[in-house]
Amino acid sequence: MNKHLHIICFTVPYPPDYGGVIDLFWKLPALQKVGILIHLHCFDYGRGVQNELNKYCAAVHYYKRKTGLAGIHFSMPYIVASRKNDTLLNCLLQDNYPILMEGIHSTFLLNDVRFNHRKKIVRLHNVEYNYYKHLSQTATSFFKKIYCLAESFLLKKYEQKIINKASLFLTVTTKDKITYEQDLYCTNAHYLPLFIPNNWMIDIDESQGKYCLYQADLSVQVNEQAAIWLLQNVFYNSGIPFVIAGKNPSEKLKNIIAKSKNVVLQPNPSENEMNNLIKEAQINILPSFSNTGIKLKLLHALFIGKFCIVNNATIEGTGLDDLCHIANTSKEMQEKIEQLFMQKITTAEIELRKLKLQSIYNNTLNAEQLIQYIYS
Repeated sequence: MNKHLHIICFTVPYPPDYGGVIDLFWKLPALQKVGILIHLHCFDYGRGVQNELNKYCAAVHYYKRKTGLAGIHFSMPYIVASRKNDTLLNCLLQDNYPILMEGIHSTFLLNDVRFNHRKKIVRLHNVEYNYYKHLSQTATSFFKKIYCLAESFLLKKYEQKIINKASLFLTVTTKDKITYEQDLYCTNAHYLPLFIPNNWMIDIDESQGKYCLYQADLSVQVNEQAAIWLLQNVFYNSGIPFVIAGKNPSEKLKNIIAKSKNVVLQPNPSENEMNNLIKEAQINILPSFSNTGIKLKLLHALFIGKFCIVNNATIEGTGLDDLCHIANTSKEMQEKIEQLFMQKITTAEIELRKLKLQSIYNNTLNAEQLIQYIYS
């Protein structure tokens, strides 16, 4: 007998061109491969209808997200209230299939008693109330700081409220699982690794690299701040070449880079260009100011890059500590860079990555595990 599954996505999960949608999209072919008939529901606020999704789903439904004032609810987080949709709820009530909600964003139905009897699984992409708290601490706009603080407050209250309303919570790191268990007293959280692109294989160039690389979506404020921190605290007056690459860098970042020696900006690289930048770098340096979720750019660098330097916030709860070099201060990072810049990555280090990464991030095995969680 065919197994049917509703999946609600907080956005349209194609193209998988940024970290937030990679797990969403690559879960679809993995579930299809193990025989699941997917009924996909996604909120569109700019990405549009994507026919590619029809290849993996029995049905695809699109809903408009309420943005601006229309999405505000004073007792509910904006990311949830703006995705309340009666058409979606009525569609889900036409059958009794299990429902997988991607992100806290997609969980409005947990407040509806008509779904009390349904199997309901929430995929946590990070601990949202902590994520918004971090955003408030790094926001430069007063309005954004207040918004993020308010959203963090509402999210914690909301996440506490829904703990006993979902059948299961699936986290992307063990740290997020522990946070849910210790802070929210959740007893039904499990760790399920990310689903990654099918073409991600260990492919590491063992030749000597010529620069350090920081890569990220530079339009995201916390990523821009990490780049500026590296420029001002780690690579200031350094003789080691440093490349910063990513989407939509601001004029502010461009101006700071223009005044920096030995620093090159690669704005909006194509997928192939980014892959080459990662492969040819001697060191991928990836500090983070937030320790929730998992950083896809770190996984990408571990699959195809040479050495990786990270701080605790980047690596905590991922289980990837033994594949990275950890440095938490600018001085420690400078020392690690000097130590690694003239070394060659060894065959033993590459083999360790193969052993670990290909066992953890196996889409078929993880799809089968997800099926066990849903249908057992």
